[in-house]
Amino acid sequence: MGLSQETDEPLSPSGRMFLRPEFDQIIHCVIGFDCEIDVEAIKLEMGKSAMVQHPRFSSLFIRDRHGRERWRKVQVDIDRHFIVHEGPIVGDSVSDNIITDEDSVNNYIADLSVSSPLDTDKPLWEYHFLKAHKCAVLRLHHSLGDGISLMSLFLACCRRYDDPSQLPTILTAGPPGERSKGLNPWKGLWKLAMAAWLTVLYVFELGMRILFLKDKKTILSGGNGVELWPRKIATAKLILEDMKVVKKSIANSTINDVLMAVISSGLSKYLKLRSPNALPEGHRITGVAFVNLRKQPGQLELSQLMKSKSKSGSWWGNKIGIVLLPFGYQVGGTTTDPLQSLRWAKAMVDKKKLSLESLFSHKFGVLFMSCFGPKVATSVIRRVINNTTFTISNVVGPQEVVTLAGHKIAYIRVNISSFSHAISMHMVSYAGKADIQILAAKDIIPDPQVLASYFESSLQEMKKAAIDQIRIRE
Repeated sequence: MGLSQETDEPLSPSGRMFLRPEFDQIIHCVIGFDCEIDVEAIKLEMGKSAMVQHPRFSSLFIRDRHGRERWRKVQVDIDRHFIVHEGPIVGDSVSDNIITDEDSVNNYIADLSVSSPLDTDKPLWEYHFLKAHKCAVLRLHHSLGDGISLMSLFLACCRRYDDPSQLPTILTAGPPGERSKGLNPWKGLWKLAMAAWLTVLYVFELGMRILFLKDKKTILSGGNGVELWPRKIATAKLILEDMKVVKKSIANSTINDVLMAVISSGLSKYLKLRSPNALPEGHRITGVAFVNLRKQPGQLELSQLMKSKSKSGSWWGNKIGIVLLPFGYQVGGTTTDPLQSLRWAKAMVDKKKLSLESLFSHKFGVLFMSCFGPKVATSVIRRVINNTTFTISNVVGPQEVVTLAGHKIAYIRVNISSFSHAISMHMVSYAGKADIQILAAKDIIPDPQVLASYFESSLQEMKKAAIDQIRIRE
């Protein structure tokens, strides 16, 4: 593997933070196939792909003689990045001593999520192939990029199943300002004032979280050191069409509103199961959402992202903000009015979107990194995590079924290595499906599959209520 000092590039502030030993974040992209895996075919395709040619995926993380962190361009030995397991993965069963392919894959990733760093003597990514389970796990260090940029680059390696000559497409929001056409000037001023007030309010709360404000302890609570505890993973499988039906029940609702409602309802049911009568109505638990601050590329020629000096190259990297999501415990769950969770979620998310909380947290983080370095900045982020209850993220995947080196992809799922939260939830939408990977510290949450079933049942309850409401309107 040849080294070239002439092409050394400095790490970004966020890249330095993600590479701190106490905050070593690795993304696991789980790719399920509906056919036997031809590893050599995938290796051949990846060897000439935009991903392997991308500067970040063909560079070593090094420290120069002055101790400065750098990316150093190398010649990639792709064989070192492919790890193949021929036989079945043995792991814990979830019921009746029956271990399904999904259980085996989830057990494998749960083990990887705790204290399984990537080797720094090669670029910080690797493919694990579980041939007996028709699955691949793409491990990517978070310093390489955020969810949108990494998903976009992965999709640049794929093709549409119905038209192999075409790249996948991703739903995108309309152009900035599209919704404000014809806005009344007085309403515009009121909206601006509200945005300013909410930003101040939410930034103040974020500051309090860093200093001392902490969620009261529940059976979901983690804490410092919990990131090293053994993990379990369960998958909640939602249908996007069902979520679309639910969002139609309340004007201007979004899929993200429905996701928040499902999470709120499911967590309330689980809390009621594990600690009945222990929590009062409205008891607050707080989630941390890591929000991408840029739009998906949509029809953009994704392979252009590899050109670091091009306009699209400046789009690359980690551009993430933090948003705190307050969830209120519902003693009655969704038994009386399943859509109440959606009304609450929409009101909460609308306020969060109106504020500049995520942008401020990103700018503050960059400034803090520049002034005090990655060690202090990392400790600040860890305090936010230790003082809240769970992590949640949502990444939009392709609308169509896609293939990788001729292999039809059945599902795409994502999670990241462990935080000090006892529970992390990561949703990825793909070809009409939305799978939530629930990563839980198994000594605190021993049955994440129960929580997954609550998420699924909550969506079905909301769908039924939404259909009934639509019928009444008609």
